[in-house]
This record gives sequence, C-alpha cells and structure tokens, in this order.
Amino acid sequence: MKKVILSLALSTLATQSLAQEVIFGAGYANHNGAFAIDDGAFTLEYRHTPFFEGNRIDFSFGAALSGDMEGDLHAGVGIVGIYDLANRWFLEASVMPGAFWESVSNNTLGSRFQIRSLVAIGYEFETGNKVSFAVTHKSNASTTDYNPGLDTVLLRYHVAF
Repeated sequence: MKKVILSLALSTLATQSLAQEVIFGAGYANHNGAFAIDDGAFTLEYRHTPFFEGNRIDFSFGAALSGDMEGDLHAGVGIVGIYDLANRWFLEASVMPGAFWESVSNNTLGSRFQIRSLVAIGYEFETGNKVSFAVTHKSNASTTDYNPGLDTVLLRYHVAF
C-alpha cells in the first residue's frame, strides 16, 4: 500500500512539475505599414501552471517578450488556452495586452499599447516538451487612427518544467 501511495504522490508531483513551460521561438515579422521594415523575429514566453483544467482544455496566465532583428520589442501578459486534440496534438490561443517599442519610426504601430493575439498548432513529446507553429498579430485595437498591425509566423519549442 505504501508503494501505491508513493507512486501516486510521485506521479502527481511529476504532473505538476510539467505544468509550466518556457517557450523559445523564431520566425519572420511582417509589418503592415507602407514603409515598415520586415525582418526575422524571435519570442521568449512563459506559461504558468493552469488556473483552470477541463477535460480537454486548460487556461493559464502567460507572458511574452517578442522582437525582431530590426530591434522592435513587445512585452505582454495575458491568458493562454490549450485545447488537447488526439494523439498528443494541441491547439493554442492567447491574448496578451502590452507595450511595443519600435526601433525606427517606419515600424510604428500607432501607439505604445498593443495587443498580441496568437493561434498555434503543436505536438507534445513524451517528455512533456512541445513543438508548435504559431501565427501572431499585434494591434492597438483601433485605439488610435493609425493601426497598421504586425503579423509574425513562428516555429516554437516549449520546455516543460
């Protein structure tokens, strides 16, 4: 009986320890402004332990720092949803309001305030680590007259801990 209890406790701890993840991504950023400079892109993200876990979907808080080779940066925090598909495949969506700093005036998005939305499809390995393909969009939600937006495609690697 002690072995069963110990085994259950260890499996619970292992499940909890894989509930958080750090995500590294690389791809391409497409500024929608007329004279903006498109360039290679990167992202570093953190996904916290879920605050809601359903049968196939969970929600957690997350944070993301993204940028491009030109030097533009966006930092945001928000909500991440993961929907489990069959055979270790998953869908991910997130909304992260935050701040954007352009490196050159051509890359302005209309205001410092920007909302990053993301959709992704991915695969989870037996280790708990994942790989995903994501598309993001940054917009000021028309809070200013100028709102060109910024679209990015990313290949991401999720490290679970």
